[in-house]
Amino acid sequence: MTASPLAPAFGTLVQDFFVRHLASEKRVSVRTVESYRDTFRLLLSYAQKQLKKPAVEIALSDLDAPLLLGFLDHLEKERGNSIRTRNSRLTAVRSFVHYAATRDVTALPVVRRTLAIPTKRYDKPMLGFLSREEMEAVLAAPDRNSWSGERDFVLLTVAYNTGVRVSELVLLNVEDVDLERGRSIRVLGKGRKLRSIPLWKGTAAVLKAWLDRRAAGPRDPVFPNRQGVRITRSGIEKRLRAAVHTATATCPSLGSKRISPHTLRHTTAMHLLQAGVDLTSIALWLGHESPNTTHAYVEADLAMKERTLQKLAPPGTRLRRFRADDRLMAFLDGL
Repeated sequence: MTASPLAPAFGTLVQDFFVRHLASEKRVSVRTVESYRDTFRLLLSYAQKQLKKPAVEIALSDLDAPLLLGFLDHLEKERGNSIRTRNSRLTAVRSFVHYAATRDVTALPVVRRTLAIPTKRYDKPMLGFLSREEMEAVLAAPDRNSWSGERDFVLLTVAYNTGVRVSELVLLNVEDVDLERGRSIRVLGKGRKLRSIPLWKGTAAVLKAWLDRRAAGPRDPVFPNRQGVRITRSGIEKRLRAAVHTATATCPSLGSKRISPHTLRHTTAMHLLQAGVDLTSIALWLGHESPNTTHAYVEADLAMKERTLQKLAPPGTRLRRFRADDRLMAFLDGL
């Protein structure tokens, strides 16, 4: 199916969506572009098999509701993706058809049908986090006598101190570290929002020693791999797994937990909450757009729930009636 004189070809729409819309107009993060790219790789591969034609011959009108619903089922049943991943892929397709509608008025029926496809609801798992003892064991695990061990120790220390996303840790450059004026790091988070996060005195000290050892330039990554290039997301996950494996020998409770870099982010938030920091401050610390996102940490804090329970009188308890002293009654009477 060829495009009308007023409608760009499907391939042109896809290219413009990534190059012009996402990169130039929306200026989304590299991580978002990669996620959307992977979605279209999977979608076009599926569509080629179902439509029995190459990707260059696919038209926008081919992305109808039956094809997209089949694609979403394929992700779950054949690829074993979670509902959350399925919903994420659907969000990417929705974003594309929204853009396509601004370039091709004939796409409006496709847009309406695509937007009618609902996201799936799913049970949100309880947030996983480490106790202070477990976190201390993980931090003590790397062998600091080696170059990679020292890097891992500093990396994990910064991750715990700041609670940054693993993508933010990967992109951290030397110029983003301020150890002179305010002891902080500057990260570019979701929505291209910059935020500064303070460092503990101890974190600043080990980070300074690490940077002095590397003698790197301002645009160099704070945490490189052995080849001297920026460490990857999978590289951080691998180093964390190694630290957890070592730490399990002294802290067996770690062996029963699934721990990822995001677990360290949850751990930072939970420890801030347990220390009495308010949710708004934690949301700013983590780079959440809304404090509502941070409420999940309250739900996961069993100790906080137990303290709340202690304030509630059990059934059968006789409550004492409040009696104000004379000064308070006099004040109220005089209003």
